[in-house]
Amino acid sequence: MHRTAGAGRATALGAAALALALPLTACSAGGGSVAPTGGSSSSAAGSAPSPSQSPTVDPAAYRHALTGALRPLDSALRTVDGAREGGALNKALDGAAGRAETAADALETVAAPDNALSGNSQLATALRALGQDLRSARGSGGRCATSPRVELDTAHGPQSVKEAARALKALGYDTSLRLPRTERARHRRLANGAFVRDGGRGGLGRLTVNNGTSSDAVVTLTRGTRTAFSVYVRKGSKATVRSVNSGAYTVYFTTGEDWNGRQRSFTRGCSFEKFDDKANFRTVRVSGGTQYTVLTFTLNKVFGGNAATSTVPPGEFPS
Repeated sequence: MHRTAGAGRATALGAAALALALPLTACSAGGGSVAPTGGSSSSAAGSAPSPSQSPTVDPAAYRHALTGALRPLDSALRTVDGAREGGALNKALDGAAGRAETAADALETVAAPDNALSGNSQLATALRALGQDLRSARGSGGRCATSPRVELDTAHGPQSVKEAARALKALGYDTSLRLPRTERARHRRLANGAFVRDGGRGGLGRLTVNNGTSSDAVVTLTRGTRTAFSVYVRKGSKATVRSVNSGAYTVYFTTGEDWNGRQRSFTRGCSFEKFDDKANFRTVRVSGGTQYTVLTFTLNKVFGGNAATSTVPPGEFPS
């Protein structure tokens, strides 16, 4: 219960607290050796022809085949490197993934010198893994979308390709591939209590948000289809919004890591929810002053909490 006086005469109309209920030898049967029948005999071992050895694969021919297999992939990877995030990057990733799989197919059938057999096989396997990683890294373009370059930074395929390429290069076989640039995961945050959006406030209502979760949060209040305001609350912190206008509001909240201001969304570990009951703010004139609403939301599971919540599809979460 919170009670606050306003301008010396205002009293709290209603304080409410909402909490998230959140080779074999031939022998005779007797064991002796089997003697040939007929006339004189000669040693079978002495007359057997020696097996002919396969001709050694020409290293130059292998280098030519290696270059032919990798050149289209290298070109596709350069396209990925220069593509802007979004549809262009996703298209480039798909194209490079197909080229990686085609290159793997070619290396699995190419004739390689003896000293390159192991490295060639290793590279083919790595290229197939690279193709899978390139496809998996495609961005969804929606809420909570991790950058494809961040996804590739922790993928195993690119590192496997580097290791296989180094092994072949040490033997004199060039495997030039320009792998696309990657980015490390970021940890962007706003200041506690910062407004993500503020549609204007002029009332007397007050909203306090306690974030007891292990992630930062953004709480958004809407009236109909209009967003009144969105406030950033860091984990383990609380923030208060003053001057809330009277009205019934739907209260949404999203939690996660790494706030992308352009998308107005976290990029990792996201959740999207809303309180099932509306938050009602009232300001009324009474004898001797004004009464207004003070509400407190607690964003963590509280035993006996009185505020049920529902999951919201990311695409329906207000921006």
